[in-house]
Amino acid sequence: MSDLVLQVRDLVTHFPTRTGVVKAVDGVSFDIARGKTLCVVGESGSGKSVTARSILQIVDQPGRIVQGSMVLRHADGSTTDLATLHPRSQAIRRVRGREIAMIFQEPMSSLSPVHTVGDQIIEVLQLHLGMDKLAARKRTIELLEHVEIPRAATAVDRYTFEFSGGMRQRVMIAMALACNPSLLIADEPTTALDVTTQAEVIDLIKRLQTEHGMGVMFITHDMGVVAEVADDVLVMYHGKVAEYGDVDTIFHAPKDPYTQMLIGSVVKLEQKAEIRLAREPIQEAAPAVIDVRNLTMEFGSLKAVNDVSLTVRAGETLGIVGESGSGKTTMGRCLLRVYQPAAGVMNYIRGDGSTIDLASAAGADLKACRREIRMIFQDPVGSLNPRMTVAQVIGEPLLVNGIAKGRDLDDRVATLMEKVGLNPDWRERYPHAFSGGQRQRIGIARAIALQPRVIVADEATSALDVSIRAQMLDLLMQLQDELGLSYVFISHDIGVIRYMCDRVAVMYRGRVVETGSTDQVCDRPTHDYTKALLSAIPRPDPRARSIHTRHRYSE
Repeated sequence: MSDLVLQVRDLVTHFPTRTGVVKAVDGVSFDIARGKTLCVVGESGSGKSVTARSILQIVDQPGRIVQGSMVLRHADGSTTDLATLHPRSQAIRRVRGREIAMIFQEPMSSLSPVHTVGDQIIEVLQLHLGMDKLAARKRTIELLEHVEIPRAATAVDRYTFEFSGGMRQRVMIAMALACNPSLLIADEPTTALDVTTQAEVIDLIKRLQTEHGMGVMFITHDMGVVAEVADDVLVMYHGKVAEYGDVDTIFHAPKDPYTQMLIGSVVKLEQKAEIRLAREPIQEAAPAVIDVRNLTMEFGSLKAVNDVSLTVRAGETLGIVGESGSGKTTMGRCLLRVYQPAAGVMNYIRGDGSTIDLASAAGADLKACRREIRMIFQDPVGSLNPRMTVAQVIGEPLLVNGIAKGRDLDDRVATLMEKVGLNPDWRERYPHAFSGGQRQRIGIARAIALQPRVIVADEATSALDVSIRAQMLDLLMQLQDELGLSYVFISHDIGVIRYMCDRVAVMYRGRVVETGSTDQVCDRPTHDYTKALLSAIPRPDPRARSIHTRHRYSE
């Protein structure tokens, strides 16, 4: 018991709404011990983040803690029930940042854009430890060095926007550790990061936990990450605890059907899709649909795409994989001529055999090509107009191109919705009334509305829960078979690439460093960067932890 940092019993947090009470957290109990990691896992809406916010009494209005106890054990052995403290009281403010620190999911919005990162950490030290400005600055530089931010003495005076996503997350960790807290709450700290950056952040949190002996509450929906870092696992479903136990038991002897489904979804993405295995492999002699040669795209002095050549064959899924900043998305946008490339050719071979260079196409030719090459975007929320009904969103390409209107348009929209597994009766609803997975289905329906030949899918499943991810990939492959589509599938997730792609191109800093069949690239990579990418993927098995001994790549 003396090792316990926090003991939560029967926590209940409600959000009153016009239509009744939403039980976001409903009778949750768990313990967190010093030096141990509790992973809280579940899909979006399961109550993970609200549980974490309840501990610090920072639940968004009108949410409130209705009952339960959250007993924090202080360093001197005394205890405080955090549930009894007022959210604006001095008592809870002394706990926040000092004894319990939190790393938020999105470092860009949780760091101030108008203050230097140093000033933000200095403020924490002055507020909680009463340091003078000079001592606080010295300590801040030490903290930035501690979390391995290069040239910390100058980085201290830089602003948030001058850091990459992974570096911003390191700043957040430095700020969280400023007062040597006894408990660190990490809310999806690696969700927006690449696999290599994610592995570094996981390494860092583990090292700092060992050094400081703090308890960690790690919130995530990635079962691979859970297998790598957890001592204990709390599985949440609709605000309740579905299962709670040590990591080995949860992964190798799960009792709850929901836990079994979560683990099954991750394991499924570890191998090739059944739909893919049932198909005849695409032959090398198959005709090309897009043939890119020596493509270069520049933003000022930066070559985002640097002399890239690749081919997409008819009926094939070509995966483009790499970290953020490798040029994947820029490459995809060049294919749609959202960007005008600086050099190179992008030959598109149309259905009648004629060839158009997308790099120089204009007017009617470019418009015709854009009907045949469509895009599915990463963010299913941001890519749908919130003021348009689903029928208007899906029907807009048909209306704009003069293909259908009136009753015919309505019938086509209903057919498209059925094709992607949505109820046509929902077509007068607005996007906010749909879940993330359903919104992505709407985006897919819009993309296939014009019966395209090529679809560029830019991180089309990265914003989705793992259980929905496999469904979405299966849907895309099913539509590929039905409509004879070719895909350019952009992703930073090798698991997704392995599951559905025929061939893979690996990009690093604007260049393609390796191309080959999915099996060859995933199982027998030749380039060191590809080996580093593959070894950074967290495996969904706590008995096969490998992230801390992974292959590292440096030029």
